[in-house]
Amino acid sequence: MSGFARLVDAICRGMLWISAMMLTAMMLVVLADVITRALFRLTDGSFDLTFNGGIELVRFALLFAILYALPWCVDRSQVVVDLFTENLSDRSKAVLDTLCFAGYTLLALGMSIRFWHAVESSHLSGETTQDLMFPMSYIFVTTLIGTAMLALRSLMLTGSQIGKVMECKA
Repeated sequence: MSGFARLVDAICRGMLWISAMMLTAMMLVVLADVITRALFRLTDGSFDLTFNGGIELVRFALLFAILYALPWCVDRSQVVVDLFTENLSDRSKAVLDTLCFAGYTLLALGMSIRFWHAVESSHLSGETTQDLMFPMSYIFVTTLIGTAMLALRSLMLTGSQIGKVMECKA
């Protein structure tokens, strides 16, 4: 494995850790929101610790949890239906894997291009989130990092799979 591939893997592992933190943050925000609303209801409004933006926080945490886990998991979490692939040769299976990773590459590249344009557009317009007033350009940049890393890692896996296809007998 080359130094560049090890660097990409290390970054993707770090992103997976961030994804885990986002899942934990989602759980804590939902828990805090439910508890504070219950206290508000139980005290007929005299004890108000409710906060705005809980739904936004959970929404964006879910976005980052998924996008930041995908680059690391893209080659580790494929569901292979043996019913369709059991009679295929090793080369055919490698070709299918290559097509799958190439599809991930194209999908992530398309998403990255779209988020690149969204960053520019939201920065120029000053668009913010509804409740917390976070600049959307920050959200889109963070999202762009996830999609770009998914595209890069998928491209690297596609190249690796092409090598496996070439090694397999027809």
